[in-house]
Amino acid sequence: MNKIITLFFFIMFFIGTDTFIVSPLLPILRESFGISIEQSGWIVSAYALGYAVFALIAGPLSDEWNRKKVLLFGLLGFGIFTLLCGFATDFWTMFAFRLLAGISAAFASPQVWAAIPQLVQPHKVLKAMGVATAGLAVSQMLGVPIGSYLATTGWQTPFIITGCCTFLIVILTAVLLPSLPASLQKHKASSIGSRYRSLLRGSTPKIAFLAYLLFQLGNFAAFSFIGTWLSDKFSLNVASIGTVILFLGLGNTISSLFGSSLVNKVGARHSLKYGIIFIGLLYLLLPYLPSVTYVEITYFLIFLILGMIFPLMMSLLQTLSATARGTISSLANSSMYCGTAVGSFTAGMLYAHSGGFISVSLFTVICFSMSLILFLRSGVLNINMSQSL
Repeated sequence: MNKIITLFFFIMFFIGTDTFIVSPLLPILRESFGISIEQSGWIVSAYALGYAVFALIAGPLSDEWNRKKVLLFGLLGFGIFTLLCGFATDFWTMFAFRLLAGISAAFASPQVWAAIPQLVQPHKVLKAMGVATAGLAVSQMLGVPIGSYLATTGWQTPFIITGCCTFLIVILTAVLLPSLPASLQKHKASSIGSRYRSLLRGSTPKIAFLAYLLFQLGNFAAFSFIGTWLSDKFSLNVASIGTVILFLGLGNTISSLFGSSLVNKVGARHSLKYGIIFIGLLYLLLPYLPSVTYVEITYFLIFLILGMIFPLMMSLLQTLSATARGTISSLANSSMYCGTAVGSFTAGMLYAHSGGFISVSLFTVICFSMSLILFLRSGVLNINMSQSL
C-alpha cells in the first residue's frame, strides 16, 4: 500500500508541476509570444478550462469504468500534450496544447482522490490525502523552481522534461496499481445528470461545493500572478522567482505531510476557520512588504496553512457519498480549475487596470471570507467529522 500512496504522490507531483509551471514563466512567455498581460492569463486559463469542463464528464463516467484504466489513459494524454507545449510556436498553439493537457488531466488526477478512500482504511484517509496533496506541494517547492531554472536554457525545456517524465509514471501505474473495478457496476447505470442531481440533493453538498469553488477562486487568483508581481516589483528574473516559490512549496509540503495530526487534535471546524482567517490577513499584508525576504517568509506561512486546509476540504467532500467518489473528486477538481480559470482571468484584469497586486490580494481575501462563511453554514463539518475523521 505504501508503494501505491507513493505512486499517487508522484502522479500529483507531475500534474501539479504542469499546473503551476506557467506562473513563473508568464513574463518570458509574454515576451516570446508578444502578448499582453491579459492574454498571458489565458495560458493558465486554457489548462484550467479544459480540466474544469471535462472533469464534470470524467468523474461520473469513471464511477462506471475501471478506475485504473481511466487513470492510465488520462496520464498518457497528459504526457503527450504537455510535451507538445514545448513545441508551441505562438499563443494559439500553446493555448490549444494547454487546453488538451487540461482535458487529459481531468481524467487522471480525480482518480487519485477517488481511489484513496477505496484503497485506504477510513481512519487513514486524511493522512493519505495529505501525502497526495504533498505531491502538489512538492511540485511547487521543487518542480516549479526547477522548471524556472530549466527555463533559463529555453522556456520549452520544462514542458518537454515534464512530458517525458510522465511517460515513466504511466509505466509505474500500469505495474503497481491494482485493478479498481467500477463502484457502480452492481447498480443500474444512470445518466451523468442524474448522478449529479443525486449527489447534490439537499443544501449541504450544494453549499459545500460553492464554498470550495470560492476558496479556489481566491487561491489561484493570487497564485497565478505571483511571478508577474515579483518580476515587476522586485525586478526578479525567472530563476529568482523560482527561488521564492521554493519557500512557498516548502511550507505546503511540511503541512501536507504532517498537518493531519494537528487537524485531528484541533478539530476540523477550528482548523478551517482560523486557518482561512490567518492566510487572509497575510494576503492583506503581502503587497506592502518591502523586501523579497519578507515575501518568502509570508508565502511560507500562507502555504503552510494551505497544506493543512486542502486535504481537509477534499476529505470532507469525499464523505458526501460512498458510491460516487469519482463524481465528487471530479466536481471538486472542476471547481478548483474553474476557480483557476476565472481567478487568473480576473487577476489579470485587476492587476493591469486596478492597482496591481494590491487589488488581486483584496479579491483573494473577499473570496476566502465568503468561502469560510459558506463552509460553516453548510453543516458539512458537523456531519462528516463523526463519520470519517
